[in-house]
Amino acid sequence: MNRRTAASGGAVGLWVTAIVAVSLGTAQAQEVKPATIYGDMFAVKQDMLNRSAGDGNNFLHTNANYHQTRYYPARQINVSNVHQLRPAWIFQTEVVETMETTPIVVNGVMYVTTAFNHVYALDARTGDELWHYVHDVPPIENFCCGPNNRGVAVYENTVYMGTLDAQLLALDAKTGKVVWKQQIADPELGYSETMAPTAVNGKILIGTNGGEYGIRGFVKAYDAKTGDLLWTFNTVPENSVGVWATHDATGRDMHRDIEAEKAALQANGDPYKTLGGGVWQNPAVDLELNRIFFVVGNPSPDLDGSLRPGDNLYTNSLVSVDLNTGEYVCHFQYIAHDVWDLDAVSPPILTDVAGADGQPIPGLLHGGKTGHVYVHDRRDCSLIRHSEAMVPQEDMWTLPTAEGARMLPGANGGVEWSPMAIDPNLRLAYAINLHQPMTYHVDSTPYPEGKLWLGGAFKVIPTEEQWGNVTAVDYDTGKIRWQVKTEQPMIGGVLATAGGLVFTGEGNGLFKAYDAETGSVLWKFKAGAGVNAPPASYTVEGTQYIVVAAGGNTQLDYKRGNDIIAFTLAE
Repeated sequence: MNRRTAASGGAVGLWVTAIVAVSLGTAQAQEVKPATIYGDMFAVKQDMLNRSAGDGNNFLHTNANYHQTRYYPARQINVSNVHQLRPAWIFQTEVVETMETTPIVVNGVMYVTTAFNHVYALDARTGDELWHYVHDVPPIENFCCGPNNRGVAVYENTVYMGTLDAQLLALDAKTGKVVWKQQIADPELGYSETMAPTAVNGKILIGTNGGEYGIRGFVKAYDAKTGDLLWTFNTVPENSVGVWATHDATGRDMHRDIEAEKAALQANGDPYKTLGGGVWQNPAVDLELNRIFFVVGNPSPDLDGSLRPGDNLYTNSLVSVDLNTGEYVCHFQYIAHDVWDLDAVSPPILTDVAGADGQPIPGLLHGGKTGHVYVHDRRDCSLIRHSEAMVPQEDMWTLPTAEGARMLPGANGGVEWSPMAIDPNLRLAYAINLHQPMTYHVDSTPYPEGKLWLGGAFKVIPTEEQWGNVTAVDYDTGKIRWQVKTEQPMIGGVLATAGGLVFTGEGNGLFKAYDAETGSVLWKFKAGAGVNAPPASYTVEGTQYIVVAAGGNTQLDYKRGNDIIAFTLAE
């Protein structure tokens, strides 16, 4: 369903979505619904993808460009006129459920996804539907944190999506028809796909989810034209022990019982086959080094370290591999032998940073669930610095107990999967954070073969306040430049623009524009559901738009909806 709105009269708009009932059981496999308006898409050549950081018309990557800066170069919408931003159109999908999609825009055509793997092609000027693909998702339950999908990749004349039942689909960009599909892994064993793929040099890159199910994580590269598997990098090596690290990346003691772990390793062997290590978000691509950089999630079982002795490589790590071959280049582990589910999930950003001597070097940023922004030397993955803590940290690293032990941050962060953004001129990184006090409970259970395997539980403390914040960090110093507290824990993502603005949404339905330099709130809009997806921007026929999905969030139980909302300046 589609609806177009006129501009509203005040700085704060109000849109209450109509609740549209959806029966997923009636969806047919590979169904493509035709529309009266038929859009044309120009082929997305590799050169277009390479130059996306300077493209003020399109939004070609999930995180704006290969370096994942989420910095959009257009400035028609800026600090002086953002108060005039109004809804241009609102498109309502058939699925009223959590939305984490980043809209991809190619020459006036927009591609968005929903929960349960629907894909829509829309006219980016009007919101009119061009086609609609419905994937036949079997009745599986082996996926973590909701039936999410974070979007598509575009390459040549094809749109690519990962599915909850662990497939990679290639769809014809003009019609939505399936070109090819590949089974990436076995969904019955807990493998699933919620991340958006990445298209580069004729390859489609995709990782896997399932760190809560005893999987063995990976990143795979497929041939964009044929779907043939080109290479696989296992995020858990056959020797996953590591160096028996006793301190985290910031130098704090993690209270490991190394002797007990060594005894368990001797008795039971290396647990690499069921050690987890999912990859939740897109890799960053360095075309000059011909390498990709990605972060790897938690080990399995999440809270019970007794069954997985060692550092559990390469869980909770930044990893770099060769783009052509998938061969290992370097890694850095933030938390060895993690028993708090504080995994690395927010996608890395490539940008020049001040090295240890203050001179500029090729750098990498990652926002951690710990509440730190980590700053790395891209050449060897080494850590240069970490930021000041963006959320409270208390009693780190208290070990989980059967009764429950309190430690902050809670298991959601810090920075969850939410992508950060940067302003390379201000040299600031923008992160959204959660503050959810939790207790950590351990309960040792054997591997359940494809079933949820937490090894205990992390529980929100109902008597303690929960909140979030938007934080700007100077990545050359690690100092917090500004911070704005929000009513609820934050999850979704950030967009920065050359207009001096930072856009992000909240679970209460507010979508806001901040002054990138000061943190002042310059504009806000009230949607009818949680705005928990990363925003994007694009320009069509000389008009710049800001677009975001308002569908709420399963993980934090924010109000569900089904709106894709595009904004532009009032005439």
